Amino acid sequence: MDVDFVISFRASKKTSLPKKQTKDEARKAEAQYTRLLETLTYGGLKAVGRRGDSLGHLLIFVSCPDKLVQNLIIRERQSDFLSGLPVTPITTGSLSESMSLAPSDRLRLVHAYITSIHPDGGLGITLGTPEWHLVESIFCLHDKTFNEQWIHAWTTSKIATVSDNRIRDQFGESVALYFSFLDSYTRALVLPAMIGISFYFFGTSYSPIYSILTVLWSIGFVEWWRVRERLISLRFGTRGSFRVEKRRAQYDPRFSWWKRELRMLASVPVILAFAALLSALMTGIFVFEAFVTQLYTGPGHKFIAFSPTIIFVILVPRLVAVFQLCAQYFTQWENHAHHSSHNASLTLKTFIFTALVAYLGLALSAFVYVPFGEGLMRIVQVWLFDGSVPHTGSQMNANLTEAPEAPEKANFWDIDASHAETKLNPGRLKDQMFAYTVTNQIVNTFVEIGLPYVLRKITAFRTKKTTSIAGSGSAVGKKKVVFEDEKEKGGQKEREFLEQARAEAALPEYDVFGDYSEMVIQFGYVALWSTIWPLAPVMALLNNVLELRSDAFKITVHERRPTPVRTDTIGPWLEALAFLSWLAALTNSALVYLFCPREHSQCTSSEFGGSQSAIERVHQHLVATAGKEGIDGIWGEHGKGLGATKELLVMALLVALAASHGYLIVRSVMRHIMERLLWKGSEEVKEREREERLVKEVFLKGLGGVEVDADGKGLKNVDVMNRDVADGGVGFWDHDEGLDEINRISKEA
Repeated sequence: MDVDFVISFRASKKTSLPKKQTKDEARKAEAQYTRLLETLTYGGLKAVGRRGDSLGHLLIFVSCPDKLVQNLIIRERQSDFLSGLPVTPITTGSLSESMSLAPSDRLRLVHAYITSIHPDGGLGITLGTPEWHLVESIFCLHDKTFNEQWIHAWTTSKIATVSDNRIRDQFGESVALYFSFLDSYTRALVLPAMIGISFYFFGTSYSPIYSILTVLWSIGFVEWWRVRERLISLRFGTRGSFRVEKRRAQYDPRFSWWKRELRMLASVPVILAFAALLSALMTGIFVFEAFVTQLYTGPGHKFIAFSPTIIFVILVPRLVAVFQLCAQYFTQWENHAHHSSHNASLTLKTFIFTALVAYLGLALSAFVYVPFGEGLMRIVQVWLFDGSVPHTGSQMNANLTEAPEAPEKANFWDIDASHAETKLNPGRLKDQMFAYTVTNQIVNTFVEIGLPYVLRKITAFRTKKTTSIAGSGSAVGKKKVVFEDEKEKGGQKEREFLEQARAEAALPEYDVFGDYSEMVIQFGYVALWSTIWPLAPVMALLNNVLELRSDAFKITVHERRPTPVRTDTIGPWLEALAFLSWLAALTNSALVYLFCPREHSQCTSSEFGGSQSAIERVHQHLVATAGKEGIDGIWGEHGKGLGATKELLVMALLVALAASHGYLIVRSVMRHIMERLLWKGSEEVKEREREERLVKEVFLKGLGGVEVDADGKGLKNVDVMNRDVADGGVGFWDHDEGLDEINRISKEA
């Protein structure tokens, strides 16, 4: 049917309304629908409406004539040339060849023309604005031929070779850049995976050598990708595309820049408050799970162990959802001019919470539970029983005689301090790493691939059941009426096409944010915490080999076709990767300092002797003091545990500062080397520069005819294009069902 885009239009969003209000809503919907069709046709586009999947739901099919596409190409290339972007010259001798477009470029131009505001040369049909509040979405349909070929490519080992040009031609630069990143990151994981296998079988726990190599790898990968994405943007011809990005419809140009900066600063306290609240909640859940549930021995103690997970599932996602709403509000309030800066601001806010949820549990286990677990277990016992707890059974009996309430508590709680060490899980960190890098990734894969199938089956079963009930209670079911009308107006091919369009309209929109977030969080597990379990990079590598296929399958089967977006970078995710590589230097140095066993001659004083780590010395102080002197003895002015803890924290801070300075030096050296080797010394870059000079020479000689307004944005001769469209419209484009469907709402009322 030569359809470029489909506009989902919902005439009535409320299911049950009074009769008068229903008719009023139908009249308003009819006016907006008519205005929508007039706007599209006045802009030179073909547009026709068809019934959707329910009463009041319309699908408006839009097609852009070739002559209008050619004008859009000329306008964009002129804008690109004036903004310094690489362009392909348009010559009159080979006009058809120089004007040829990839499918994604055509879709991107048409989508920008439909959704851009009027000052930017668009029709102004923008989602989320009061003028078009009944427009639900604007999406493009899948290319079934390409999808089948891509699925066939999954059976081979060369799926990654599709990531550059063919994915870009189908889905645009944004999706292609993600797959290029995923492919590059997966290949880069081979090195830490090999190192991890070696140290897992032949090395020691918390090895300084492994940690140093992991940090160097993380810094090297980030700096390598910083140059790599620039090379990819050169190949795509999108380097510097932010200069020609269209403005957001919600942007207020009268807004001063300093007001935007102040609003961005105003959101920082709110973000910090939410982060503190989330940290406090997760810390409380951690203490409850790690200590309190281990001490409880009363009825149902086996089931109490599941309560922290239940609390986490109930509270944390809701807190994150509230934060998401606040982040969206503040980002909208900041009044960003372009979608890229708006999305970057929202991404950074959201990533803070995502990282806290992902890493805080490991951080608490590594820096609280493992080093101070036994001492803190006894502190919890003291807190539960308002005093010191005994070490042995005889001491416990003596205390129980003195305290009348203790026997009742002893029936439900283990108050013997000598059992504190046995209550701890020495393999907690490795268990968590296994859960995060293996179990969670398996669950995520099922959620992406298997769960949508299950949900669609359930929805289809419910729809079939509802339809059968409605059919038995009335002469004709609603869904049947819609499809009978379709049979009268179109043939078999048209009905199959409409079925496909309705099915894709019901799919969720693809958002590259979730895929990037998943990979960046995984990068953090490898860079920050894999010294705990060196097999983590191996698990990440195996997951990503499957992830390349599962993400492609998700895009082609479970979600709508992505609307092409022109970009030259992965945006804020690069800064997130850089931040995690810096944090990896601090975390690895702290973990090695705390947990790596060191010989007497290297790191321990003669006071303690033996092969003992610093954390073990503090651990002895905490355990001894907690059992004999109670809470005041531990944290009092003369407490031994406090002094040892201060010593440990000061040393850990010094190690972290040294690692931070070392990171800055190593990053500067690696960035310089990558720039010299991959960018300034690249023959590809030199060739692109020569091509750019050639293009400028061609443009200086003349671009050929282009019909633009005086400001260089709006198209001229719209009436001529409208006449061409009217002459060519036949069959599918001659019959519109939109007004009839809206009138059915009043009839149903």
